[in-house]
Amino acid sequence: MNKQEFIAAVAEKTGVTQAESARVINATLDVITETLKKGDEIVLTGFGKFEAKKRAARDGINPLTKTAIKIPACKVPAFKAGKGLKDAIN
Repeated sequence: MNKQEFIAAVAEKTGVTQAESARVINATLDVITETLKKGDEIVLTGFGKFEAKKRAARDGINPLTKTAIKIPACKVPAFKAGKGLKDAIN
């Protein structure tokens, strides 16, 4: 399911227009992004937890040239599914 299909499914389920559904979904994604940028986490009980994890600097190899490179430290987004979501799909 892509984003447009997701918007259409939410609109159908809630009985609102696709434009309204798109605004709400885009606002939700913006809030999640902004929260993770600040280093905070979002916990949606029964669904899961969004967080930004720190990845340490490390050595790597350029697959094209086979030369050693330094990969800088960074933050990566992570999602851990909650019990309710896990139970719902199993």
